[in-house]
Amino acid sequence: MHLSALALASLPADIVTPIYDRRHHAPGVVHLGLGAFHRAHQAMVFDQLLAGGDTRWGIHGVGMTRPDLVNQLKTQDGLYAVRVADGQGVKWQVPGALWRTNVATTERDAVVQAIAAPSTRWVTLTVTEKGYMPNLAQLLLDGLRLRQQAGLSGITIASCDNLQGNGHKLQALVKAAAAPQDSEVLSWLDAQCAFPCSMVDRIVPAATPEVLAAAHEALGVKDHCALSTEGFWEWVIEDRFADPADAALLQSAGVRVTADVHSYEEAKLRMLNGSHTAMALMGAVTGRPFIASCIGVPHIREFVFRLMGHEVAPHLSRSDWADYRTALIARFGNPYLKHSVHQIATDSSQKIPQRWPPSVLGQIAQGATFEHHALAAAVFVRYTLGVDEQGQTYNLNDPQAQSLMALGAAQRTTPEACVRTLLAREDLWGSALPQDAAWTARVKHWHQHILQHGVDHAVQQLTGT
Repeated sequence: MHLSALALASLPADIVTPIYDRRHHAPGVVHLGLGAFHRAHQAMVFDQLLAGGDTRWGIHGVGMTRPDLVNQLKTQDGLYAVRVADGQGVKWQVPGALWRTNVATTERDAVVQAIAAPSTRWVTLTVTEKGYMPNLAQLLLDGLRLRQQAGLSGITIASCDNLQGNGHKLQALVKAAAAPQDSEVLSWLDAQCAFPCSMVDRIVPAATPEVLAAAHEALGVKDHCALSTEGFWEWVIEDRFADPADAALLQSAGVRVTADVHSYEEAKLRMLNGSHTAMALMGAVTGRPFIASCIGVPHIREFVFRLMGHEVAPHLSRSDWADYRTALIARFGNPYLKHSVHQIATDSSQKIPQRWPPSVLGQIAQGATFEHHALAAAVFVRYTLGVDEQGQTYNLNDPQAQSLMALGAAQRTTPEACVRTLLAREDLWGSALPQDAAWTARVKHWHQHILQHGVDHAVQQLTGT
């Protein structure tokens, strides 16, 4: 027997399940990017609002490219189990906020019609940093144009991706897609729609056979869409909504509504995401499979602690960064998460530019050390070899994989030239860092050390552990 609406009544009493009507109301939210993260984060916030009696938060979920996931969710009536596990214990929940589903690549018109539906109040997005392309903007614009032409009210369009100023970037992208004849749509959009910036934070690994087996055991039914996540979650969103009353509603569900999203998003990008990328690359090169495997090693834990405290925190405006760091170290060590280092290392060439250079440049401006970032950059260079220190090969899942691996292949024979060439790439490091001789020299130093003695030895030498 599979998880479905009919199966809910047979689930064990300790499983939290939806008790609201999922059949007689139209969705109020269209979500683009129906991956694991959304289903274990925003969808659970909307589930909480629905459980409180507000029927306007059902989700029309849109898979951008993956029909397999959408088809599995359809067979389960949009239901899936989430294991929430941390130091406080383990609990299972079946959120019920996902009411309808489509795939953007094959059912584009249905998605446009969903954005234009009278019941739609919000559009949310988790399509990853590399997904902010003209075709995404055109999809949104086509739906918004239909709303405007039908005389409908404006909506809130909330980016939840790891991009600084994500709301501003998304709004600019949509407006750039407009044609000269779209002047009325743009005027309506400016007057009635809202593009708040937001920051979302919850560690949600890709589903594994272990999680699916655990879900089967806990629920007594099969669930092909089960997920595992941590107890911690954070959603910080700018106080900018098409319906201002949404601010209080979101706050009632634990969302932080503020005029200052930037201080939270920069802390997350540079502390959590920056550390994640560094550890993922270290794990990939040393053959450690999960983030918990990395942070559990004393010298890597000390490296991450110092990276955040010595080189990242001095350039943050989030005042509670020390408490945030403590929470991050504990979260990274959560044994239930099984967060694959290769999953996190995916698209590193797209992620590093946002996560590392701002801190390095801040340190340079203050005449302070940037050794931890230099070592991390050296590990990234070593990662492009595509083989770990045990001789096991791995794939670089990256849009720049071909050029990175071509460069990486030269490390054995001309390591200094390889480092110099990689550090000269402005798409990775911006325009200022490639000009800094001291930065290049320190990355070269650590890269040579790693090639000769390994990543662990280099980290131990830096941290003195």
